[in-house]
Amino acid sequence: MIFVRSAIFNVLFYFNLLVQIVPAFVAMFLWRTAMLDVARFWTRTNLWLLRVICDIRVEFRGRERIPPGPLLVACKHQSMWETFALLMLLPDPAYIMKRELMWIPFFGWYTWKAGMIGINRSKGSRALAEMTAAARQALAHKRQIVIFPEGTRRPPGAPPRYKYGIAHLYGELGAHCLPVALNSGLFWPRRSWWRYPGTIRVEALEPIPPGMSKDIFFAQLQDVIETTTARLIMEGEHELASKGTVRQ
Repeated sequence: MIFVRSAIFNVLFYFNLLVQIVPAFVAMFLWRTAMLDVARFWTRTNLWLLRVICDIRVEFRGRERIPPGPLLVACKHQSMWETFALLMLLPDPAYIMKRELMWIPFFGWYTWKAGMIGINRSKGSRALAEMTAAARQALAHKRQIVIFPEGTRRPPGAPPRYKYGIAHLYGELGAHCLPVALNSGLFWPRRSWWRYPGTIRVEALEPIPPGMSKDIFFAQLQDVIETTTARLIMEGEHELASKGTVRQ
């Protein structure tokens, strides 16, 4: 049954993506936030499909901890799910992403229009400088800069691999940093079509104020995200076990 539900959801997920190409194309000729409005509608429909077809629900915790205005957001990355679901948590996010993704027809054009920040990792230190300049400009417009500190998706329970670029960004921007933990990889695994019923939990933690040394910030960020993520994974695993769900 889980396989059938997963297959149905994935077909509808990509069909929904194709359908949203039309209003997104129209938004290309409007203001920047119109593109975010389309993306947010797409996100809502995806979350609805997950709930109705796969019995996957979402619980956002700690919304009251999210300060208004410009912000650096450092989020745990386990699944494709959070790449769109965070649109429901933040009013005007600017994702830091691989520049190559912005070359993809339609999708890349839309991310450019929405004001996402593309980086060329092959440039090394120059890429950091370009990323920082773009992030500083976005903060000036009171946006939330979203970065996945590990750079790629990591399965639940895998040893963390945080990259120091997040500390560089924190030190240069002088903004509060909001750590975000989650357990999405239990229910929407990376590189898999399986979707397991349960509750994806996302928790916004206490913002880290600017002014710390980069090393202290880097250690504290990893500690709070990983500690909370481990707790959320335990909650998710208990829920899966209570339903007798066996993950493939």
